[in-house]
Amino acid sequence: MHPAKVKLIVTGDDFGYCPRRNRGIVDCFLAGAVSNVSLLVNGQAASDAALLARRHDIPIGLHANLSEGSPVCEALQRKSSLLNEDGFFHGKMGIRKALAEGRLEMSEIKQELCAQVNLFRQLTGRLPDHMDGHQHIHVLPEIRYVFAKVLEEHGIRYTRVPIEQGLHGCRWIPEALMDFYLGVEKDSLSTVEVFRRHGLRWPDLYIGLTTMGKNMSVSHIQCAIDASIAARSANGPAGISNTDPHGNLYPSHNQPNGTVAIELMVHPGYPSVPPEGGCGEGPDDFSQSWERQHELQTLTDPQLLSYYKERNVQLCAFKDL
Repeated sequence: MHPAKVKLIVTGDDFGYCPRRNRGIVDCFLAGAVSNVSLLVNGQAASDAALLARRHDIPIGLHANLSEGSPVCEALQRKSSLLNEDGFFHGKMGIRKALAEGRLEMSEIKQELCAQVNLFRQLTGRLPDHMDGHQHIHVLPEIRYVFAKVLEEHGIRYTRVPIEQGLHGCRWIPEALMDFYLGVEKDSLSTVEVFRRHGLRWPDLYIGLTTMGKNMSVSHIQCAIDASIAARSANGPAGISNTDPHGNLYPSHNQPNGTVAIELMVHPGYPSVPPEGGCGEGPDDFSQSWERQHELQTLTDPQLLSYYKERNVQLCAFKDL
């Protein structure tokens, strides 16, 4: 048994993307394989997702989206710097290019983020327990400052910082995807101090880049959890969690000594079937692929669920920290 007790938040991202995604995430939750969800409020099935979360008492946060589909703020749907020539968000890489070229208005970023928080409250009846970014937009330069301010102003305490122990040693990740992940890591490292200054909190460790889609397996999840805890035990938080400049852990989780909080980001579901799905443009290729169901099957594998028990891993939600 691990010397440290582990609180593991298994977050199902993209809740609300389509009815089949919703059904897959709920199936995972009922099987005890997902403990927390992030809602895309501009997803085609967002209202259905909110009803399902209420019906099954699923802990839910906001998956802020500035890269896929349409804004929820009506004023920004007609004309804004957030839109491409087709009238949709710029896309996963397009938003990064537009940002680098100075074409995004930060006032409009804030306007849309606030609109998404308000819509989340309309759909669920309350504020999100946590708020992160679809395709990691929340750690991008400039946007990180706006994002942190929005969370602070709304009293949303928890977020995600996607810095993953062991990323550099993953030989199975294709070069182009690894380049993107390393960019996410670089942006996240530059975001840590910004989030701290605004009083935000996040789990001690993060997993999810190295175990996404076809790269997910029971052994990969096990190794990622074991390696993360071992690295933290040997080296301390290494500047990637809630520590002050002297390496002292902020008392943000109120956990007993020796307890480690980890977030595992996952994307389970049943493949989207067009025209259903998406955030205004229809479902993307990843949503329609077998990889979503592969994640569902892996997460509900009895071998993985047994591993959690053997290693003293307790699944929980952000509200349980």
